[in-house]
Amino acid sequence: MKKIAILPFIMLLAGCQSITVLDPKSSTGKEQAYLIWFSLAIMVIVLLVVFILFTRFVIRYRYTEKKAEYIPQDVKGNLKYELTWTIVPFLLLAVLAVPTLKITFDQSPEMAAEANTNGVHINVTAEQFRWTFEHKNSKTVHNELIIPENKDIVFHLSSKDVIHSFWIPELAGKVDVIPNKELIYVIKNAEIGEYDGKCAEFCGIQHANMTFDVKVVSLDEYNQYLKQSSN
Repeated sequence: MKKIAILPFIMLLAGCQSITVLDPKSSTGKEQAYLIWFSLAIMVIVLLVVFILFTRFVIRYRYTEKKAEYIPQDVKGNLKYELTWTIVPFLLLAVLAVPTLKITFDQSPEMAAEANTNGVHINVTAEQFRWTFEHKNSKTVHNELIIPENKDIVFHLSSKDVIHSFWIPELAGKVDVIPNKELIYVIKNAEIGEYDGKCAEFCGIQHANMTFDVKVVSLDEYNQYLKQSSN
């Protein structure tokens, strides 16, 4: 019985690690993190109101000996309250919808034919079980992504086999990589540093090994990197 009682605490501790999506290192990631925090703040406000009202009603209308024979008045409706709990949630959803729609549409992947984006273009090919990155001068490397800081990085995403998911948690959210279709995804203004990239879609028995190293460097370092011979 004791083992069962501590199981929830073990599960809680198992998730204790750095949540990198909430510590973004790019403009793209910061906009996504803003939506998370903003929606969380609205949900906290709603929960506080609900729990405060719940506690008030429990205390006020709790059973006591004095109320044992009390019969409450029959109330058929209250227009003021009904309008309040209808309009307030609508307004909260509207407030949340405005930045959500704007950021979502701005950041959504585009079809290659529709994209007209300036920046550093990199072709990304996913296959079981590795990532291939081809830079503008045809320099091609596997499982290592080098990009310059403070630039729009335009990824041309495609898959050779099954559906994969391109994800660099500290820089941006997940993007599905689909066979026979090229998608354009942009990450803006990445900060200098080293990050982990991975496939976030189960793609086979070695899915866990489908990772890549990401390094954001200065523009001069990136240009020097392009001049080096490919691995």
